[in-house]
Amino acid sequence: MDGLRAVAGGDYSVRLKTDKHQLLDDLCEDFNRMTEELQSVRTLREDFVNSYSHEFKTPITAIKGFAELLSEPDLTEEERQQYLRIIQDESARLAELTNRTLLLTKLQSQRFLPDQTTFSLDEQIRRCAILCAHSWEEKRLTFSAEPESVDCTSNEELLRQVWINLLNNAIRYTPPGGEIGVELRQVGGEAVVRVWDTGSGMTPEVQSHIFEKYYQGAAEDKKQSLGLGLSIVHRIIELTEGRIEVDSQPQQGSSFTVYLPLNQKGA
Repeated sequence: MDGLRAVAGGDYSVRLKTDKHQLLDDLCEDFNRMTEELQSVRTLREDFVNSYSHEFKTPITAIKGFAELLSEPDLTEEERQQYLRIIQDESARLAELTNRTLLLTKLQSQRFLPDQTTFSLDEQIRRCAILCAHSWEEKRLTFSAEPESVDCTSNEELLRQVWINLLNNAIRYTPPGGEIGVELRQVGGEAVVRVWDTGSGMTPEVQSHIFEKYYQGAAEDKKQSLGLGLSIVHRIIELTEGRIEVDSQPQQGSSFTVYLPLNQKGA
């Protein structure tokens, strides 16, 4: 009997030691995972602050500089009006940059698509096209639309931003007299939306970076773009669990194709 107790006690002691070792291993693993997550958050914060301060420096410097010039006593009225227009333009750019940066930061912190409803996707795209009509008419662009009737369950407001961003991009990079268009069809459980143009197109190098925040592919882009529109588009499509593909050649136009699940997860 004493021998049995000794054997049982020995087994129990071994199990206790094993459990302690396993517990320590689990704690170390949890600690390492938490450390990695904290480091990731710190890196994200530092990246955001560095990018934010860099991109905001230019308009703030311009506003400050031209505001100081306005105090010069020998300015002509023409110069004064010119400086005021620059300040107004840079102020508007700064406000838009702020709004888009805050939106992208909010989207990056989300893990699922909020506020989903069922709506007519083809009607939404038509309304977005109407909102952009003045811009393409100003450049004398030919616009064509081929939307099938498709209902979708998603976040209506966020998807609206996707189509407006893609249409504005097509308009921005297409020279006067060119063509832009949008197509919509349903393939299985997905809506496939294609926005295309006959504009300046992109090199493979530019295409590999276009979804990065603040990226501007060419020097002339800095006057036209904030470098955030496609980052916002990409993040929204990620939240829908869809995907976006780009097909482009220099001087041969670009095509952005969005594959959108008709019923998103959690809907």
